[in-house]
Amino acid sequence: MFTMAPANEIPPDVLERFSWYMRELSALTVMFHNRVAEQMGLSTTDEKCLDLAMRADGPVTAGRIAELSGLSTGAVTGVIDRLERGGFVRRVRDPHDRRKVLVEIVPQDLEKYAHLFDEAGKSMVEVLGHFTPEEREVLERYNRLQIETFRRRVIER
Repeated sequence: MFTMAPANEIPPDVLERFSWYMRELSALTVMFHNRVAEQMGLSTTDEKCLDLAMRADGPVTAGRIAELSGLSTGAVTGVIDRLERGGFVRRVRDPHDRRKVLVEIVPQDLEKYAHLFDEAGKSMVEVLGHFTPEEREVLERYNRLQIETFRRRVIER
C-alpha cells in the first residue's frame, strides 16, 4: 500500500495542473476509443467492455464484466448481446458448472482491428523514451496508484 501526503501539503498550483492533465488525457482517451469503437461498429461502452473481457484470464461471467466496468448486470447483458451479434464474443457454458454462462472472446475477429491501436502504442513508446528507468518506475507507481484509487472510488462503490 502507498502512503498519502495530506492534501494541504500539495500546493494548489500542482493540484490545478494535475487536474488539467487528467482531464485532458481523459478527454483524448475517450475520443480515441470513440473513434476505435466507431470503426469496429460498436459503441464506446461496448468496446471498453470487450477490452475488459479480453484482458481477463479466460472466459468471464456477465457479473464479472459488470464488476469491472461499474455497469449494472442488465446493461452488461445488452452489451454482451451486441458483442455477440457483432461476432466479437460468444456465450458458452461453464465446464465446471453447467448452470453458469461465460462470455468467451472470438479471437479471429479481433485481429483485424489491431491496427487501430498502432498509433497509441507508438505514442506510448515515444513518450516513455523520454524517461530514465528510474523515472519510469515513478510513473508506473503513479499510474498503478491512480488506477487503484480511481477504481475504488468510482467503479467499486
